[in-house]
Amino acid sequence: MQTLLGNERLKSGLAAAFSSGKLSHCYLITGPVGSGRHTLAGILAAAMECTAGSRRPCGVCLACRKVRDRVHPDVITVDEPGKKTVSVETVRRARTDVYIRPNEGLRKVYFFPRAMDLNTAAQNALLKVIEEPPDYAAFLLLAEGAEQLLPTIRSRAVTLRLSPLSETVGLAELRRRFPDRPQAALVDAWTRAGGFLGQAETILTEASALAPETLRFADCFARRDRLGLTELLVPMERMKRDQLQPLLLEWAEVLHQAMLVRTGLPGAWETARQIGYSRTTAEALRARQSLCRAAELLNGNVSPGAVCGALQVWLDETN
Repeated sequence: MQTLLGNERLKSGLAAAFSSGKLSHCYLITGPVGSGRHTLAGILAAAMECTAGSRRPCGVCLACRKVRDRVHPDVITVDEPGKKTVSVETVRRARTDVYIRPNEGLRKVYFFPRAMDLNTAAQNALLKVIEEPPDYAAFLLLAEGAEQLLPTIRSRAVTLRLSPLSETVGLAELRRRFPDRPQAALVDAWTRAGGFLGQAETILTEASALAPETLRFADCFARRDRLGLTELLVPMERMKRDQLQPLLLEWAEVLHQAMLVRTGLPGAWETARQIGYSRTTAEALRARQSLCRAAELLNGNVSPGAVCGALQVWLDETN
């Protein structure tokens, strides 16, 4: 269970259940996005299929490796990706499949990654099978909160609530995953994520995905560095329209998030927070309007050189 950080009391209880073989047929795993719900579900599925005896999941037997690689034929995902809700028809198909014995595993494990998106009819259909399932069937239900499911579902499941990690554990793991990021950026992401590693990693990953020109723009704009903005924009005059436009739109999005920071809402990118703390909402708004206007000019067949020249003047006006 080393792949699940923190949550020591929860892991201790599960380890005892794994050793004794007293696993529930239905678990409800709750916690916000990035809390480790999918990781814990994978551990439970592996423990149910593991062939290593009392030391479950061993992580090395064929069954454990198949669960890890998501190719085990008896670990079945019940979902409708791309749809807002999971329909009753999808649950009924899974319910019918429950009564077919496992292909090769010890159990058939039905994984519901969006249990909170089961409508009432779908939950009632699921209830019929989790009330009296075959002895080889198991169900793993994932939701942000237990209250998103019917009381009748909750009463038949063991609820596993994932908790935030300690700052010591979380920051150490972020340092391992992002060795080149400054400590301040790690602490900032950790704080905004509320102690949930997945959310902190998303914040840092999204920031890393920003174009170098965007990072430089944000830094110059935050510091009111007119010369820096000019030195950034002059070489961009030689860009093609399909190169320049995505950059301008990305800059506009950073400014949008900076305005959210000014209202007290968290920005998704560290660069947005940098601007939000140093420039007023009005300044960020005027600069964003200038960027959107520049993008419209590109659509209107104005040359990148002329657009960048105009943008220098407009951004100067915000200083």
